Amino acid sequence: MNADIRPKVEGYVLGQLYKEGQFVRRNDPLFEIDPRQFRAALEQARGSLARAEAQLSKADRDVERFTPLAAQRAISQQELDNALAAERDARGGLAAAKAAVDQAALNLGWTKVTSPIDGIVGIARTQVGDLVSPQSVMTTVSTVDPIRVTIGISEREYMDKAALINRANYPTTERGPSLELILEDGSVFAEKGKAVLVDREVNVKTGTLTVKGFFPNPHNILRPGQYARIRATLDVRPHALVVPQKAVTELQGGSRVAVAGADGKADIRAIETGPRVGDLWVVEKGLKPGENVIVSGLQFLRPGTPVTAKAAPPPAPSPTAQASR
Repeated sequence: MNADIRPKVEGYVLGQLYKEGQFVRRNDPLFEIDPRQFRAALEQARGSLARAEAQLSKADRDVERFTPLAAQRAISQQELDNALAAERDARGGLAAAKAAVDQAALNLGWTKVTSPIDGIVGIARTQVGDLVSPQSVMTTVSTVDPIRVTIGISEREYMDKAALINRANYPTTERGPSLELILEDGSVFAEKGKAVLVDREVNVKTGTLTVKGFFPNPHNILRPGQYARIRATLDVRPHALVVPQKAVTELQGGSRVAVAGADGKADIRAIETGPRVGDLWVVEKGLKPGENVIVSGLQFLRPGTPVTAKAAPPPAPSPTAQASR
């Protein structure tokens, strides 16, 4: 969460009360605006309040004095009516004067510009002596623990696992899949995150659906605006058979792989593939555990071609969705 810090009153910046980049708590002061004109306005409002109180007191006494006189016909009813109207007017003036004092006190308090949230405060965009107004952004405070992550997933990825992904919108105890964050240097962030929200619509321009998650960030390592990759556990298949994507060829609507047989010859095998996991295909049917799948030179292979098996390098980690914070 990012909170732009704007003053609620217009005035000249008298001081900056924080160190840029430090952690601040809610209501910690960040800037001070010259309070002199607001202090004078408060004193003026208090003076108007005292005058309104005196006017109401006089109006009350007039009504109290005129009421029995009007009953005795010593004065006209019109004079009593005028006194009653003056009393109501004085009472309204007193309420307005009290409100003016309250507003002046608020304005004076707002000369101390404070943080509305806990977070890390950014570089100041105003300097001492600048004239600022409620439209001026003085700095920004960002909540970084926990930190929110915004993820874009394709419509196909969403449809494959819609039921699980939509659990992010459920009550807290049933929240969506856990998340891992892959940092720019390739390392995995130590804290696990959680998907907490799935947007209501697919972005027609990008064809992606927005998912939001939160990661604990106790040491403030993650910062707003960073880009990273997200890895989520959407399915668990114990003992699943997987083969590199480059080992699978598509032919006439089916999938095939070349297997190095125990007799040293190639066997072209039809397989049924399941979901893709990064650079790997899950094989549902057609292979057995321990069989050697050929991953290179496939264009030269025919059934029965002599082959020499050599271990291929392990596949790279599966790619992940892009995320920003």
